[in-house]
Amino acid sequence: MQTSHRKPDRWLGRKGFLDPRSFTASVCCKKVKRLLAAALCAGLLFSHAEPIYADAIWDRWKAADAAVAKGKPEDAVPHWEFLVRHYASIGDWQNAALFCGRLNQYFDRMKDYEKAIHYYELENEYWLKDGKDWGAIDLQRAEQIRTTVEAYISTSDTEELKRLAAPPDGKLAKFEPEYGIYIGMYTERDPQMHNYYDRSETFYGKKHALYLVYTQVGKPFPKQYVTRAKQAGVALQIAWEPMDGLDAVKEETVRQWAREAKAAGIPIFLRYASEMNGNWVVWHGDPQKYIQSFRMVHDIMEQEAPNVAMVWSPGQVPMYSIAPYYPGDAYVDWVGVSLYSEPYENGDPKQGNMQATSPVERLDYLYRTYAGRKPLMISETAVSHYANLPQESFTDYGLLNLQRLYEIMPYKYPRLKAITYFNVNLEMKESKNNYLLRDNEAMMKLYSRMIAPPYYLTKVEQGTRPSDHAGHVPLTARTPIVKRAKITPFVKIPDVYIGKLEYYLNGRLLDSQSGPPFGIELNAGAVPEGSVFEIVVYNKDGQRSGSKSFPLSSSVSVVVDGKDVKFEQRPVIREGYTLTPLRAILESMGAKVEWDSSTRTATARKGNAVVSIQIGSTFANRNGETVALEMPAQLVNGHTMVPARFVGEAFGGAVSWDGTTRTVEIRSDGQAPAAKVGTAEDRQEQETLAANTTTEDKKNLGSVAGAVFGWFKLQVAKAFKLFNDAA
Repeated sequence: MQTSHRKPDRWLGRKGFLDPRSFTASVCCKKVKRLLAAALCAGLLFSHAEPIYADAIWDRWKAADAAVAKGKPEDAVPHWEFLVRHYASIGDWQNAALFCGRLNQYFDRMKDYEKAIHYYELENEYWLKDGKDWGAIDLQRAEQIRTTVEAYISTSDTEELKRLAAPPDGKLAKFEPEYGIYIGMYTERDPQMHNYYDRSETFYGKKHALYLVYTQVGKPFPKQYVTRAKQAGVALQIAWEPMDGLDAVKEETVRQWAREAKAAGIPIFLRYASEMNGNWVVWHGDPQKYIQSFRMVHDIMEQEAPNVAMVWSPGQVPMYSIAPYYPGDAYVDWVGVSLYSEPYENGDPKQGNMQATSPVERLDYLYRTYAGRKPLMISETAVSHYANLPQESFTDYGLLNLQRLYEIMPYKYPRLKAITYFNVNLEMKESKNNYLLRDNEAMMKLYSRMIAPPYYLTKVEQGTRPSDHAGHVPLTARTPIVKRAKITPFVKIPDVYIGKLEYYLNGRLLDSQSGPPFGIELNAGAVPEGSVFEIVVYNKDGQRSGSKSFPLSSSVSVVVDGKDVKFEQRPVIREGYTLTPLRAILESMGAKVEWDSSTRTATARKGNAVVSIQIGSTFANRNGETVALEMPAQLVNGHTMVPARFVGEAFGGAVSWDGTTRTVEIRSDGQAPAAKVGTAEDRQEQETLAANTTTEDKKNLGSVAGAVFGWFKLQVAKAFKLFNDAA
């Protein structure tokens, strides 16, 4: 069994991302004073102004400094704001950035987070204009104190899921799924699993799609891992590291390795020379040499090993050192990233507190830069639940960020299509954190629970998708609840730890939760048209920290003979009546539908029965008999929409209405569907809704239910008689 080739010093390059809260005010002031003093000596402060005006600027600076010395920094704020505007107006970005630093530190201490965020972002902007990347830490702190309340809703709208997850040109990369996410794991240092990949179902209740292994350029091809992967029916992600430097990577070595990779006969994600943007690897430092080497490896793999996908995988930091190493779209199949969540920098409280940073925002830069070009994978990641150096447990931190990693990030970033968990207790090595899931029962249970849905894919195949065709999308008015849906919130507050989340529907409290996994499920029948869903968040002290409201609606579903009818155009409500797509329902009942564009008439045939209806008419024709409609047939987005009553009566069938999920059930064989018995939770939801529904709400609900169910029950005998006579 090979051991991992992760270098112990690989974490040292991340020291630039300390939590700004670990900086004292005196250190910040000293830094600013030193830089300002240097600027004065160089003549930078006054190089663009007349002498008298220069004295006025200097007076502003001295006045601010005096206010701070007297313990009244609030009196310095107007002076700092003036100096920021002044230096920005003359293009002196260094001094503008320095005074932004004074302001963001002050507003951060005062917990005026909106203003602090503004000046953190402005400082980063000015440093970039000055040609420096010193503002990365400011962006990190801005995200730490930003209150975020987002929500994502489950859906089976496959077209929307595909649209969000698709590349702009519509062409999937090698091994890329349509949507959904491959789950992977590094298990070599898990004392119970090791590299026995077929044990996954025993421990986690589910297979994983791929496993991470490490090897070095110049070492033999890792056949032992391939053997285990074949036994389990999985793919490999191979981190191939040129430990002797890029100059030692020769074409003949790469070509032989490629031929053995092809002979392996399994999908391989080749992560060659990763984390190249960090100075902890020997292949860092020469972007052009790196690009040349990566392109050579790509070209040989393309020639020799069609089962290999090239993964270009920088570290998440240093952020501004990533782009110079990109080999180009033609040489990259997937873009990866190494991204870890840990409570302390390098596991050491003295180096910086990182608890306010979540994994979500850490992916944002890479996603914005590359998701339009390539699918993304988190090549290696983990969430610490125990800091070994200070011997502190961080279960709450671990659970909070594990849910963000596996639920929020795939929903927020739909082009993220693979996550590989680094399942290791590093003890007192490297980052000195314990990421091993089995060492924390709560982490183990949450992980197994989250990866259970089919959305988390277990087999690497070109263009695959979840077997239940379900996923999550941002909660907006355009995505109604169909039958039943889960709403998953992403909440982040400056206080880091969430005390409580409350969920409201139209002002009525539905539920409250005090810990992850956060989320709530709602039935369509509990959501009237035009509803408002609200999330309210409290910190651990019970103080309200933020809230956000979302429009929410539900939609009528139609099930014919036990199968959901798929609509390009969903049913709509018009003047209290449910209009349903004529073609979709009648075709699912075995009828053939034709459209005459000259007369704008739809005609359906089943056996000897013929039904026709013209757009705009309040009447339909059924075997020569004129039938009055509750309202005229309409074209909605190019689809013929008619009152549900007419569709139900057109060719007969036994019909029932499930008010809990707002579902019309039709049996074409004429047998009445079995009565639905809701769960105790469903019944309580309905009773609570009824008790808290206004007269107007009841009127709206009644119009929908009456239009879909009441007439079905009254007319079913007549429908059967008519169909039998006609046939």
